[in-house]
Amino acid sequence: MNRGFSRKSHTFLPKIFFRKMSSPAAKDKPELQFPFLTDEETVNTFRECKTLFVLRGLPGSGKSTLARAIVDRYRDSTKMVSADAYNINPGSQTAHHEEYKQLDDDLDIYCRRDISVLVVDDTHHERDRLDKIFDIADRYQYLVVLVEPKTSWRLDCTLLKEKNQWQLSADDLKKLKPGVEKDFLPLYFGWFLTKKGSESLKKVGQTFLDDLSSHKAFKKEIKHFVSGDEGKEKIALASYFVNRPPGVLHCTTKFCDYGKADGANEYAQQDVVKKSYSKVFTLTISALFVTPKTMGARVELGEQELPLWPVDVDKLTPSDNLPRGSRAHITLGCAAGIKPVQTGEDLLEMIRQEKGGSQGEEVGELGRGKLYSLGNGQWMLRLTKKLEFRAIFTGYYGKGQTVPVHSSRKGGALSSCTII
Repeated sequence: MNRGFSRKSHTFLPKIFFRKMSSPAAKDKPELQFPFLTDEETVNTFRECKTLFVLRGLPGSGKSTLARAIVDRYRDSTKMVSADAYNINPGSQTAHHEEYKQLDDDLDIYCRRDISVLVVDDTHHERDRLDKIFDIADRYQYLVVLVEPKTSWRLDCTLLKEKNQWQLSADDLKKLKPGVEKDFLPLYFGWFLTKKGSESLKKVGQTFLDDLSSHKAFKKEIKHFVSGDEGKEKIALASYFVNRPPGVLHCTTKFCDYGKADGANEYAQQDVVKKSYSKVFTLTISALFVTPKTMGARVELGEQELPLWPVDVDKLTPSDNLPRGSRAHITLGCAAGIKPVQTGEDLLEMIRQEKGGSQGEEVGELGRGKLYSLGNGQWMLRLTKKLEFRAIFTGYYGKGQTVPVHSSRKGGALSSCTII
């Protein structure tokens, strides 16, 4: 089978990826009404991210039309990888092991090039198939957006029989239907910052750690960060928080555990969640905080973001009655052996103190705001000027495990990372 490339050398990639494609204007097509096609601010934000659009749907449901629309919208900053180009018959995917391996190898090449927008056009009804795509996304720190056609016939096997190019029968399509009929939920939903925004916030956090480490008030409370027998008079907090998010930063809204967590399916079915998926939001950072376990940024949710925030997460105990959105945060680092979920719990403890009337002791100015000590090694820098960052609302679909991180630059693999 000749597709214009060498399996061994990858000297040439399938010509279909470089072909100029035209598609109907999204504004004139109801089935193309997605934020990443119609909303200018969202489109501009995606141009600043590295995003992998994964199209799912039955043959003939409109995936290829949608894929062309994405390619047309983002033009030179995008590439498409289509299963059709590899002669992969969606009715018998188990018979195409080599073809899928080649597809994945080619996708890996594009990721190495740091192409901003990648589109994978395939049926994707099997979990193990999706896992391979998600692993590649993790390896190169791409956001993932799952997209399904909005066509009225997308699940009508009788009509799809006439529309699919593979001449699959209605019975063949019905066998594939269960795999795409149910929503595929992520490990968690959240707002994901752009690469530039993430780097900026990380630098702000780094400066905060450096300044706090040398602050005289912090030195008096250093016992919370060192063992009593070490006798240290100073500590480099930048080294203390050994676990740092390696790629883009995010603010989790709902932990789903791929649909197994309590309330996950109910959350995903909310109209506001469906309408907001793949849309840009503006996150406001009002403070930075440090505890002996975590460091993070406090996110102040506005009227646009609050509807996406679950109603049952802003409490440490059943009796807590904290304002909605109190737990909203971005993890910037964790001490050794500490899991990222602790960051939200640390923030809730501080806010509970605030609500109880204890704002903490103001110990002076520090960089971007006023520094407060809340006791027990808890520090809060309330920003004089709040920070704003654009962020895409989507899901994280990977395994959350350590994966190798690659770069398009010479040198190959940079390090390994843990998704936080």
